[in-house]
Amino acid sequence: MKDILSEIVANKRFEIDVQKMNFNEELLKDHVDPTLPCHSLRAALSCSKSGIISEFKRRSPSKGWIHQDADPIDIVPAYAEAGASALSILTDEKFFGGQLKDIKSVRREVNIPILRKDFIIDSYQLYQAKQIGADAVLLIASILSVDEYHKLLEKAHELNMEVLLEIHSEKELEYISPEVDVIGINNRNLGSFVTDVENSFRLAELLPKDAVLVSESGISDIETIRRLRKKGFRGFLIGETFMRNDDPAKKLKEFIQEIEQQ
Repeated sequence: MKDILSEIVANKRFEIDVQKMNFNEELLKDHVDPTLPCHSLRAALSCSKSGIISEFKRRSPSKGWIHQDADPIDIVPAYAEAGASALSILTDEKFFGGQLKDIKSVRREVNIPILRKDFIIDSYQLYQAKQIGADAVLLIASILSVDEYHKLLEKAHELNMEVLLEIHSEKELEYISPEVDVIGINNRNLGSFVTDVENSFRLAELLPKDAVLVSESGISDIETIRRLRKKGFRGFLIGETFMRNDDPAKKLKEFIQEIEQQ
């Protein structure tokens, strides 16, 4: 496959430029209250028995539509009721079928952390995330310079949100600092979208022992979670395994019951 990531980021820059023309950053800031508390993703994963971050997404660039008519109001609160430790909601529209309102519509319906999952490259997106009620944001090392990453990390913390830093390779270890809240290892290469869970096992050996680690993508069975837990992982971001079902929350509940039986 061609480098999808470059295409996504280029489109994201265009989207942000358009959004700023329609509603500039100063106006957006006026609609944001940085003092509003957040539900801590780090704390939720640290004390959770399952560590499941259930993801709401309608499609992916590599596999097309997964659950085209999915409504967050139907699925996200049901995820929380079924025992999810936290929630991940895709807000990229062109490539993942998401919208900002997907988070806003469910914020008052759940009392667990919500991660805004998107390709964040500008502080404007952080203000958006806070305004719609996200508790944490995803920052992807491969699309940011180290300096850009640290500026966005600092701004997210100023807005009282946590950061999940996503890395994929050894060269991105330089992004890790004591300030980061959660470290995610993406098992999917964002250029080719090829998935290999062994990436989590390989990189875990190189990460701080006190870090809260999340394994992302390609997790579809309990045995994989069991092995990842032994390597120190506290969180497991799972989307497609649940979203391909007619009842994603039911599938999640069955998944958690299997974990707790171990």
